[in-house]
Parts: sequence; structure tokens; C-alpha cells
Amino acid sequence: MRLFCLLLPAFLIPSLTARGDAPAADPQALAEKALAAAGGKEKVLKIFRVEELYHFGDTPDPAEGKKRSTRVSVIQQPDKWWIGRAERGEEAAKDDVRAWSLDLLVDPASVLGAIPDLVDEGVACAGLEVSGSVTPPMKLYFDKETHRLKRLDWRSDFYRFSEWREQDGLHYAARTIIYQIKSGKPWFFHEITGLERLATLPEGLGEP
Repeated sequence: MRLFCLLLPAFLIPSLTARGDAPAADPQALAEKALAAAGGKEKVLKIFRVEELYHFGDTPDPAEGKKRSTRVSVIQQPDKWWIGRAERGEEAAKDDVRAWSLDLLVDPASVLGAIPDLVDEGVACAGLEVSGSVTPPMKLYFDKETHRLKRLDWRSDFYRFSEWREQDGLHYAARTIIYQIKSGKPWFFHEITGLERLATLPEGLGEP
């Protein structure tokens, strides 16, 4: 690789960086910047109510004859998620929420590792991998300018986050589109329409 780089014309070398071959930033420092951009460690959600609007499909609008679905959930990090009175049990989406809310970055069990940077939709992103608290490991990519979460690669999908909003000092991405890594096509469109931090679980939840 060293000899190859020496033989390259100088104007071609920056293209390697654009593809993600540059060394990643220090993962712990990147995590601290991401948390600060979201409002600080103390603002990471622990117990909260979230209202959602979503649909399955490969277009931003539902297919003809279909409607978007709505859902109101109560979530207690790291592993509880109620829809109504029903707790969802084993559900990979719980880990998605931990990534989106940055709860994984404050979990003592998380191991942060360096991964190559990435340019996604023209946005230069710094990447880090989270393991220990989530299986398989997740790859998180943060906008180098804003330090906000731009993309998540996990399992067979990748997620793109946008439409940042603020609630109670917390900055969060209100829109998510999930894509299949293999095809590059979207299959799920999601919007947070309401978010409320809770001091405790509502009555009746979390009881035997």
C-alpha cells in the first residue's frame, strides 16, 4: 500500500480519504463530542414516552391505498419497551433506540473502537464501533462539523438520521430512514412526532 501511494499522482490521494481510508478519530473523544452536541451526558434519555409515525416501503410516502402507522411507547433504557401495557420482550429495535438516543455511549459496558471515516450523502463523517453492550457490534458515523449522528450500520441495515429537534435541552434526530445494506434501497420511514422525558415509569408498568 505504501509503494502504491508513492506511485499515485498527488491529486488522486485525497480521493482515498473520501472513500473512508483515512484513520478514524480517537473514539472516546468522538463520543464526548457527540454527547456534547446532543446536550450533554446528563440529557441522555433513560425513561421516556415517544410518539411515532412510520410506514414500511421503499418510498417516502406509503404505497397507494396504505396509510402511515402511529404508535405511542414508553421506553426505559436499556432493555424495556412498552406499547400500551405490553412489553416487547426480545427485540432488536431496543438496541436501535439505544444507538439513536446515544445511550450506548454512556453504558459502562460499551467498548468503543476506531473505524475508518465515511462520506455519506456528501457529508464527511467520523466513525466509531460500539461493542460489549450490543451484539453484533454497531458502527456509528457522526457529522464531522456538527458531531451529530448521521448514520448507523448494523446487521443487514444502515440508518440515516435527519431533522434535528430540541426538547428539554436534548437535541435528537426526528427522522430516520432504514436501508438494506445489500441493495441500498430503503424499506422503513420513521418520524418522531412527540417526545417526553419521564421521571418514573407510569403506574402499572414495570410491575410483576
